[in-house]
Amino acid sequence: MTYLGELISIGVAFSWTATALLSEYGSRRMGNLTLNVMRMGITMVFSLALFWIMTGRPLPAHASNEAYLWMMLSGIVGYVIGDYCLFQCYIIIGSKFGQLFMTLAPIAAAVTAWATLGQQLRPQGIIAMAVTLAGISLTVLGRGNHSKLSLKLPLNGVLFAIGAAVCQGVGLVLSKIGMNHYEASMTTHYEPWLLPFFANFFRCVAGIVGFLILMSFKENFQSLRKNMTDRISLTTAVSTSIFGPFVGVGCSLLAVQYTSAGIASTLMALTPIIIILPAYWLFRQPITAKSVVGAVISCIGVSLFFLL
Repeated sequence: MTYLGELISIGVAFSWTATALLSEYGSRRMGNLTLNVMRMGITMVFSLALFWIMTGRPLPAHASNEAYLWMMLSGIVGYVIGDYCLFQCYIIIGSKFGQLFMTLAPIAAAVTAWATLGQQLRPQGIIAMAVTLAGISLTVLGRGNHSKLSLKLPLNGVLFAIGAAVCQGVGLVLSKIGMNHYEASMTTHYEPWLLPFFANFFRCVAGIVGFLILMSFKENFQSLRKNMTDRISLTTAVSTSIFGPFVGVGCSLLAVQYTSAGIASTLMALTPIIIILPAYWLFRQPITAKSVVGAVISCIGVSLFFLL
C-alpha cells in the first residue's frame, strides 16, 4: 500500500496525543504518582502477555547485567524523573503546552549523544535547535509591564516541562546504549522488533520501583488502593498505557519499516499541533494565533533534526 508508513506515522502522532490528554485527565483525577504506578504496572502486564504470545515464554530475553543496568538507569531518568515532571507540568500548564515543550527532547538527546557517544553536532542540528526554541518562545513569551518580555505560564510548570523534555532526551540515549548491550548479549535469536519491548520491560521495572519509593515519601498508598478499584481511574490508566507504550511504540517501530526514519519521525512529531483542538474541547485551553504558529515552528524545528 502506497504511503503506508506515512499513514502509520500520523496514527502514532494521534496515539501520543491521546496519551497526553488522558495523562492530563488522569493526573488531575488520581494524582501524578498514583497514575504513574498504575501505568507502569499495567504496561508490565501487557509486556509479559506479549512475550508469552510471541515467544512462548512470559519473560523477556536474557541479557547481560550491563544491559540491565543501562535499561534500569534509562527507566529512572526517562520514567521516574521524566514522567513525574511531565505529568506534573500537565497538572500546572496543561498537556497542550507540555507537548510543546517536549519538542526540546531531540535537543537534549543530541547534546547527550554528543557528550556520551561522540556523535557530532552538525550545523543543521544547531539550526534545528534554534528554530525549535524560537517556536516555543513565540508561544510562551509575551509583553509584560513596560513592554518587557515576560513568561505567560507559571514558572514551576515551565520548569517541570523543560525537565521532562531533558529527561526524555537523555533517557532515549541511555536506552539506545542499553539496547546495544542487550542485542549484543542475547543468546537466543528473536525478531528484531521485539528488542525495544524487552528493553522497555526493564525500564518499567525501574519505573514502578522508583515511583513506589517516591510515593512512600510523599504520600500514603490509600490513593493507589482507592483508584485501583475505581472503574473510571482504572480505565484511564489502561487507556494511557495502551496508547503510549503499546500502540505508540509498536506502531512507531512498524512505521520505519515502510518509510524512512526521517519522514516517520517528522510525522510522529506533529503531536503539539494535533493536540491544540482536543485540548480546547476537553479542557478549554485557549487557542491563539501565536500558540498555533509557535507549535508549527517548533514542529518544523524537530523535523529539521531528521530531514536535513
